[in-house]
Amino acid sequence: MKLNYYLFCFLWIVIKINLSAQHQEFNEFPGIYKRNQTQLPDSTSLLSAFKRGTLNGNIRYYFFATDNEKNLSDYYANAAGVSIHYETAKWYGFQFGIGSSTVFNLKSSDLTKPDSITGKSNRYEIGLFDYENPGKKSDLHHLDELFIKFNYRHSFATYGRQYIHTPLINLQDGRMKPNAVYGIWMEWNEFRNTRIQGGWLHSISPVGTSRFLTMQESIGIYPVGVNPDGSKSGYKNNISSKGTALLGIQNIGLKNVKFQFWDLYAENLFHVAMIQTDLQFNLNQNYSIIGGIQYLKEDAIGNSGNSDPSKAYIEKGSGTSCYGMKLGVKNPVWECSLNYNRIDSKGRYLIPREWGRDPFYTFMPRERNEGFGDVHAYVGKMQYQIVKAKLKTSLAFGYFDLPDVKNVALNKYGMPSYTQLNADVQYRFDGFLNGLETHLLIVSKQSRGETYNDEKNIFNKVNLMIYNLIINYHF
Repeated sequence: MKLNYYLFCFLWIVIKINLSAQHQEFNEFPGIYKRNQTQLPDSTSLLSAFKRGTLNGNIRYYFFATDNEKNLSDYYANAAGVSIHYETAKWYGFQFGIGSSTVFNLKSSDLTKPDSITGKSNRYEIGLFDYENPGKKSDLHHLDELFIKFNYRHSFATYGRQYIHTPLINLQDGRMKPNAVYGIWMEWNEFRNTRIQGGWLHSISPVGTSRFLTMQESIGIYPVGVNPDGSKSGYKNNISSKGTALLGIQNIGLKNVKFQFWDLYAENLFHVAMIQTDLQFNLNQNYSIIGGIQYLKEDAIGNSGNSDPSKAYIEKGSGTSCYGMKLGVKNPVWECSLNYNRIDSKGRYLIPREWGRDPFYTFMPRERNEGFGDVHAYVGKMQYQIVKAKLKTSLAFGYFDLPDVKNVALNKYGMPSYTQLNADVQYRFDGFLNGLETHLLIVSKQSRGETYNDEKNIFNKVNLMIYNLIINYHF
């Protein structure tokens, strides 16, 4: 039996000595919980720290289906899993945390079978399980968290396996488990209205994997696309990087102005700096105008991972800039916004998809703008919620103007311009079923660019429908 299996069983046993643990609220990624903010007295007994710890978990079912254009392969998957997370109370400022998850493939298409026309493999459903072992259907155990944390006043430092959520490295936008990282992460909250976060990461466990990989090993788990000259990218398992440093500065506590600055340094690969300001102007007690601006600059550094250009992650000496804007209106029930993003034509915007989703205002689940240059993206978003009924709905429509699929220097994945429509409904139960929530996401992506009648430019990219049904029970 694997070590992760024993650790998973251990967490279940901990429930027996943790009946007094307080329930914790979950955040935007189902299954990942905000830690208890109640300031309990620091324990002088290690046993007391364990007994007063907090334990929570999530039972998750996920149905995922892709309906491609006629004659191209369709896929579906049914996944179920359990995750459990435990954290001790403070002991002389220290805390210990552990979390494990397991996933089962209940019934799915043959995800190892490529499409007969294009020869391309499954893209979406495999992310529920393991990209490295697509035929494995059970016992996908994973030790997501194993850390020690030191608390100082309102700040802390954590070392080990843990979750972080930033614009540049984050939890991703959903599957059976989120991204987890391995390294040291600190949060400093001693300055008024200011939060400083940062750390050094040497490993990551991306969505759709069952193990931790060094930062350099993780790049290339997902499809690699082509080099700027059109040859297949050869950076998988061929780049050298010691790790990744990340720094973020945010203003907090200010009601109408939110500012954040992020700086990511992937040693010997690339450097990214991002600045964003979000504003809210209250017209009256109910209505507000919202807006935001964003700027991101990326540059290759060192030899971009390999002195051989065909095996480098980014073209040596290249760089690009991204600009974003948001304008909308909101009240307590609904919110509408128009969003725009521009990636200039000087080069491709490249941050490993394995590390998280795009940070842009125009981001829509189930697609990315990573890998492209010379992009104009336009997205309208509308969200409506009935608070008393615990119902939230959202609708988003976007037009993504990309370079021609034959312009390989600026189109890494051969993606044509497209429109995308997302319809999203979330419902949280109350009373006897408190802790249960359902989430339905339907996505339509249609080609708006030239595909040259080549199915490789269509399969799992455009002219398709995606169906996601997610059921979570949080405890």
